[in-house]
Amino acid sequence: QVQLVESGGGSVQAGGSLRLSCAASGYLYGGYCMGWFRQVPGKEREGVAFINSDGSTNYRDSVKGRFTISQDNAKNTLYLQMNSLKSEDTAMYYCAAKRYSCGSGSWPYFTYWGQGTQVTVSS
Repeated sequence: QVQLVESGGGSVQAGGSLRLSCAASGYLYGGYCMGWFRQVPGKEREGVAFINSDGSTNYRDSVKGRFTISQDNAKNTLYLQMNSLKSEDTAMYYCAAKRYSCGSGSWPYFTYWGQGTQVTVSS
């Protein structure tokens, strides 16, 4: 069983930065993918950034060059550094994990989820 707990959300002005953290407990055998998703009310959850157990990463086009996903294996923690934030980045952000590779990064394939942390960017 894997448990995920996010932190680091908050309110920031456009152009500002935030760093989200996701503390993970448990172990995924056979490799894993961890990712950050976001969702606004009335819209489908969308993938933001992903990292495989081999360290390879993938980003949503709209956040490339602004967001960076990373992991600290010693601390079992996943991070999302968000810079140059825009109002359209406002959402509830979720940390998620699944066994094996990230694949398409579609949210239904992720098994484990955190409770979410709110990010609000004001213009």
